[in-house]
Amino acid sequence: MNVHVMSEHKLSSVAPLKPYNAEKKDVELILVKEHNGVQYTSSSVAGSHRETWGKKLDFLLSVIGFAVDLANVWRFPYLCYKNGGGAFLIPYIMFLFIAGMPLFYMELALGQYNREGAATVWKICPVFKGVGYTVIIIALYVGFYYNVIIAWSLYYLFSSFTSELPWQHCNNTWNSPLCKDPKLINGSSLLGNASYAKYKRTPAAEFYEREVLHFHESQGIHDLKEPRWQLTLCLVVVVFILYFSLWKGVKSSGKVVYITATMPYIVLLVLLIRGITLPGALNGIRAYLHIDLKKLNSPEVWIEAATQIFYSLGAGFGVLIAFASYNKFENNCYRDAILTSTINCVTSFFSGFAIFSVLGYMAHEHGVSIKEVATEGAGLVFIIYPEAISTLPGSTFFAIFFFIMLLTLGIDSSMGGMEAVITGLTDDFKILRRNRKLFTFVTAFGTFLVALLCITKGGIYVFTLLDTYAAGTSILFGVLVEAVGVSWFYGVDRFSEDIERMMGFKPGLYWRLCWKFVSPVFLLVVVIASILTTRELKYDNYIFPYWANLVGWGIAMSSMMFVPLYAIYKFLSLPGTFKQRIAYCITPEHEHHLVAEGNVRQFKVRPALIALLTV
Repeated sequence: MNVHVMSEHKLSSVAPLKPYNAEKKDVELILVKEHNGVQYTSSSVAGSHRETWGKKLDFLLSVIGFAVDLANVWRFPYLCYKNGGGAFLIPYIMFLFIAGMPLFYMELALGQYNREGAATVWKICPVFKGVGYTVIIIALYVGFYYNVIIAWSLYYLFSSFTSELPWQHCNNTWNSPLCKDPKLINGSSLLGNASYAKYKRTPAAEFYEREVLHFHESQGIHDLKEPRWQLTLCLVVVVFILYFSLWKGVKSSGKVVYITATMPYIVLLVLLIRGITLPGALNGIRAYLHIDLKKLNSPEVWIEAATQIFYSLGAGFGVLIAFASYNKFENNCYRDAILTSTINCVTSFFSGFAIFSVLGYMAHEHGVSIKEVATEGAGLVFIIYPEAISTLPGSTFFAIFFFIMLLTLGIDSSMGGMEAVITGLTDDFKILRRNRKLFTFVTAFGTFLVALLCITKGGIYVFTLLDTYAAGTSILFGVLVEAVGVSWFYGVDRFSEDIERMMGFKPGLYWRLCWKFVSPVFLLVVVIASILTTRELKYDNYIFPYWANLVGWGIAMSSMMFVPLYAIYKFLSLPGTFKQRIAYCITPEHEHHLVAEGNVRQFKVRPALIALLTV
């Protein structure tokens, strides 16, 4: 084990960094000094107490499990179909290469080099620590409602253990008098003004809305009523699974993902093999892949491709930084970024075949077009797909398989979000690190308490509010600030040197250009588009009151405000002149002694041409 000790003999002189060598750096001793009331360290690498993944595969599966979530199944296939089929892949793949992969790579490298969570990683540029708190709060907010989706999946899974699936017919106690047997629906003329996907009188639709949600008993977001006890029990099970997966850190969560990250692929393959044998399946797949280049003339298509690639990869939630912080220092995170981001996008595309083969079958069975049955979100995985499964021989088997897939897709993504919160805060507050098990329980239990609002009889309205505002514009803003902080304040050249110290090579010009120019511009455009395309909040025909929209924006702002508030706090809490305070704010903590000497690297201005050539 190599121990590299960097020390200084005087406050006015600092020993130069030793040149990079290929030896593995297992432990680096950190010396903390104080000068003019400002602490600085002689190293940017965390101490030896940091645990690491048991195996490299634990890390890879955890990243894949987090990135591959429900959106890969219930959102991408529909977006692809709606926005020109195969033509949609053009902007999608373009944004993957110019923004998705670079941001993914940046977060993995940032976490691995500094070996810190989303907040304390900003010792590289202290004024930006607020963005760390922003992404931690957003990850916590997402856990409030994302766990509810997992609870719904668990409820469906329990309900599937019957010889006859409960959403097959209209003879249940929860069915309304208007419930219509799907076998009697043939042709769109019987649906009135609604498409089949939006038709609310099928047994599957009524099971979801009247038996699972009970939202027909609520008048709106102002009338939540009591939580559903069945869903409460399911939520308790979900929270306990999360807690016992995370309580021992990556040593425990790294083993759980062997099941949760691989199971969806097995189920998708089984569903695809079954789906393509159904009548009408090929029509569905043709509709999915149909190329309509004219769609590319619409700005909305490009905006949706940009938004989808960003949310699909999961950059900005602090999860990638947290996971990478437990890697060995010399791990090749460049290869990991390419591999895992590619697997995620291929999974999205592959899932479309399993989804649209079944949608083609549904369209064939009811004598309607594909667009009449195509939908996204909860309507797809909790109404349309379960109904299709219920018509197949061995429907119980396929239903159990399908909901196990949803359960595992949700669990490992929720684990990632909660790990970002736990790692981010335990790295920042040592008392929490010493009591990690207790803090993990408090975090899990806290998400449970808030999630209870989403499983009341009017909970779907709270769910919709959180889903729209908790991680919409705010997460885009957070990643934009993160990209600017790393690329322009810490510096792409310095960041590249960090990567060279870990892996022995600097990122190529392509990556540096993306980090410094392309990705920040991309994020700025997406943030502006997100704000400009904000629509009136609604669920089906229910339009949310004005105050609910204000609450939503309040939730969004409550996380974003950490960026400016912490920057102000940091500036005011530092000693020295105005210029020195600015210097302390933007200089890595281990170089704060240089500020007193007037040698601030960030203040050196180079000609624009040289800066461009040396990004």
